[in-house]
Amino acid sequence: MAVSELIQKKNILVTGGAGFIGSHLCDALIKEGNIICLDNFISGNIENIQHLLHLPNFEFVKHDLIEPPDLEAYPGLKKFKIPFHGIQEIYHLACPTSNYEKLEHQIATVLTNGLGTKNALDLAVKYHARFLFSSCSAVYGWPIDKEGKVYKEDYWGFVDHLGNRGCYDEGKRYAETLVKIYREEYNIDARIMRLFQTYGPRMNLKDNRMIPRLISKAIMNQPMVVYAEPTAKTAICYITDVIEAILKIMKSEIAGPINIGSTTTITLKEIAEKIRELAGSKSEISFEKDSPYAHYRGIPDISLAKNKIGWFPVVPIEEGLKYTIDDMKGSKVIGLEDIKL
Repeated sequence: MAVSELIQKKNILVTGGAGFIGSHLCDALIKEGNIICLDNFISGNIENIQHLLHLPNFEFVKHDLIEPPDLEAYPGLKKFKIPFHGIQEIYHLACPTSNYEKLEHQIATVLTNGLGTKNALDLAVKYHARFLFSSCSAVYGWPIDKEGKVYKEDYWGFVDHLGNRGCYDEGKRYAETLVKIYREEYNIDARIMRLFQTYGPRMNLKDNRMIPRLISKAIMNQPMVVYAEPTAKTAICYITDVIEAILKIMKSEIAGPINIGSTTTITLKEIAEKIRELAGSKSEISFEKDSPYAHYRGIPDISLAKNKIGWFPVVPIEEGLKYTIDDMKGSKVIGLEDIKL
């Protein structure tokens, strides 16, 4: 692809682009722009973007967003002519996920939500870029009734900012505040989405969230432990549905926040049994008390997403789990620790 062809495309920055969601987003965006994938590999993995590295309109930058990035200084980005062409879109997904009991991850998580978001917003101001911040249902905190609560975007939340998950939950709330203030102060085109539980291929097997942990144990015919009551309910949304929502939100004029997630509830017992069945596993399923890092997530009200951007999830749980299991069967799943997340 000639340089003249590259500068005819949008320059798009994806922070956290080597992560689970970020790498799928890069796959979708590569058809329409020059992709600058920024990641420091705390949660991301080079294998997630390996298939993109040879493409002329894809460039990876290893950088910790806690420090302000100077995109114009990176030699590999010269071909995108950023000083002349600028950056048109910024998808800010960078943030460590899970393993909050490790001090270094707590610090990295809270600083990425704070300084990292500020640095991403500063780029949006500098280049007059459309900006999308990937927030999370964690901003709603702990459902007072523990399960089954339906969250609308105007719910303020019930968050323990000094608790075990404060670096993430309160960090996301603070980051949303930053986005709002920057939008008002600098008149930037910024929007907020709140993702609920998402699953699919490329989930980080080392972070031990429920879906990848149970799948890895099922594949190896090891005991599958669910750290909750069998009747506890959740709702999980497949990655392709989430990516479609992200693209629709960026193209829309909605500022948000806007909930994105599945409204189809399922018990954790049913999820574990489906995973065991689809994996052809002989694993025993057991249930233990919650981890202090567990998060009872409610169910999203997605009326806003349906009415404003015409989005709703379409991939059935069984189909999504099958795709995820098939992908993970080709991954290395031996040696995972049970961190009980």
